[in-house]
Amino acid sequence: MAKAKKKKESNKKTLLSQESMDFLKLYHNTHSPVGFESSGQRVWLDYIKPYCDQHYVDPYGTAVAIINPDAPFKVVIEAHADEISWFVNYISDNGLIYLKRNGGVDHQVAPAKRVWIHGKKGPVKAVFGWPAIHTRLGNPEQKEPQPKVDNLFLDCGARSKKEVEQLGIHIGAVVTNQDGFEEIAFDYFIARAFDNRIGGFMIAQVARLLHENKKKLPFALYVVNAVQEEIGLRGAEMIARRIKPDIAIITDVTHDTNTPMINKTIEGDIMCGKGPSLAYAPAVHNKLLQLVEQVAEEKEIPVQWRALSRSTGTDTDSFAYANDGCPSVLISIPLRYMHTPVEMLHKNDIESTIQLIYETLLKINPKMNLNYIN
Repeated sequence: MAKAKKKKESNKKTLLSQESMDFLKLYHNTHSPVGFESSGQRVWLDYIKPYCDQHYVDPYGTAVAIINPDAPFKVVIEAHADEISWFVNYISDNGLIYLKRNGGVDHQVAPAKRVWIHGKKGPVKAVFGWPAIHTRLGNPEQKEPQPKVDNLFLDCGARSKKEVEQLGIHIGAVVTNQDGFEEIAFDYFIARAFDNRIGGFMIAQVARLLHENKKKLPFALYVVNAVQEEIGLRGAEMIARRIKPDIAIITDVTHDTNTPMINKTIEGDIMCGKGPSLAYAPAVHNKLLQLVEQVAEEKEIPVQWRALSRSTGTDTDSFAYANDGCPSVLISIPLRYMHTPVEMLHKNDIESTIQLIYETLLKINPKMNLNYIN
């Protein structure tokens, strides 16, 4: 019994090798804003190419790696590559830069953050300016200003519109937070864009494990890193029509609900470190979900549960309702502080989610009956 336990722990350690960790850091530190995901997609493709038979990129930048491409039955494992960001919308005469959202960025956490403005001459450092506390509280009759999109601005050091333009900054230039990947105590990681580069990392690790363990799948596996999820699941919508898969396994982040100011009666009870989250939802195929649950029980992978309503809010919806309908399932990883520069998750959940996707693939048979009514 002790030997079996030791072997299981040893196998788990191989899920995140030093090479994998190097990729994790590089991939998360590469900026990949909505609609401008190419830099991150290049890093992802360079990593996964040795583990696949074919690859391609669609016209809008969704990257696809294929294993066993000649098989008629098609299975997708998918994540999205884009990160929330801003657009330069207006440059004032005194060189201050005003913005428009590109995805669901949170204006309340923006003040005093450091950013990159991705201009025509390369990235330019800037900060979200915000009045000092002394000036905000100087008049007791004056109400404290609250951050809003229309009162937030960037200061890049320029003191005129001409100086801003000299730096290559233009209307439509995209802006991302500077914060990168960090490891903190008790096996927690933080980064500005775990939503959802962690998903791209995990599906790449699944491809690596299949290759290193010399697993031969009875179907074509499409490893998909889609673009433009943050503005309406657009990349997944396009690629689902192109691939026409028979089954889709989607991975994304979900809320850790065990921090203050989150209502568990609405969001459910999910915690980092306790395993991936599975969800009941109309878009989630019940038989496929039962298969994933069975795999989790057999392999002793801890899982947590959520109930979702009309929409999962993930690329699951795009795959489930594409073409003639595609049985789809969502496997989420718990995340704290979503859509902030300090998104936080736990190493154990990364390993467990990789393992759950990997083991589920080994259980899928093209002849399995996924019809609800026979």
